[in-house]
Amino acid sequence: MEPRHPKKPDWLKIRMASGVSFAATRQLLNRHSLNTVCRSALCPNLQECWSRGTATFLLLGNVCSRKCTFCAVDKTANLAAPDPLEPESIAFAVQSMKLKHAVLTSVTRDDLRDGGSLHWVETIRAIRAAAPDVTIECLIPDFRHEEPALDRVMREAPDVLNHNIETVPALYPKVRPEASYSGSLEIIERAKKMHGLATKSGLMLGMGETAREIEASIGDLRRHGCDMITIGQYLQPSPAHLPVERYVTPDEFEQYRKIAETAGFSHVQSGPLVRSSYHAEAFDT
Repeated sequence: MEPRHPKKPDWLKIRMASGVSFAATRQLLNRHSLNTVCRSALCPNLQECWSRGTATFLLLGNVCSRKCTFCAVDKTANLAAPDPLEPESIAFAVQSMKLKHAVLTSVTRDDLRDGGSLHWVETIRAIRAAAPDVTIECLIPDFRHEEPALDRVMREAPDVLNHNIETVPALYPKVRPEASYSGSLEIIERAKKMHGLATKSGLMLGMGETAREIEASIGDLRRHGCDMITIGQYLQPSPAHLPVERYVTPDEFEQYRKIAETAGFSHVQSGPLVRSSYHAEAFDT
């Protein structure tokens, strides 16, 4: 009998890394009780990125208020109040790590009146006060599509405004049941047209989408003002999460890279282990 799910191919084997930079990054994050999406989302590139002294900081705790079926971030624990010391702690970490490009993201906090947008602003300002030469990428949630919250963060003029559509529209009911494909496209468009920001988004493949749907979503992003795109393989975090339908080959990822470049994206990362923040410094415009 054939296995229920496809076997993970060799090209998804992760190279382990260590060394001084990896240990120093881990110690710094632990010392200041900082959350990273690297750990919370079980990113396959954690070893590589931490060994380069880079990390993506996770704001507003490590428990999400939504129940997306693909995401490894905890959805079962109690939601805690935002840590008022977190913005300064992240700024100190950015300064200590001598980062040139800092990436911020957060869990979705529908329980907070402003979705956590003020906390985002405080963190951006703290980083700029501590390390004014650092460029900042903000991978934001949708803030329930509330314009005041979106504009609050966008007015801080991050160097890159990132918001992932994650998958094709037909899969939203089973992948992102509490989110909106069209709403996510509108966030990208708002960042570009109203605030003039460099924009970025990402897709995960292997959840049941077709090649035609992938190409259509790439086109949708470009038409809504998206400048940069990441395209990677979905990996099932646990048996309780959405299963992988198939593993997309490196050759297919190369084809999607060419399609995105032809569509006019200024930067494209497309490959099995690509994630939203993978080599984010290369996307800095």
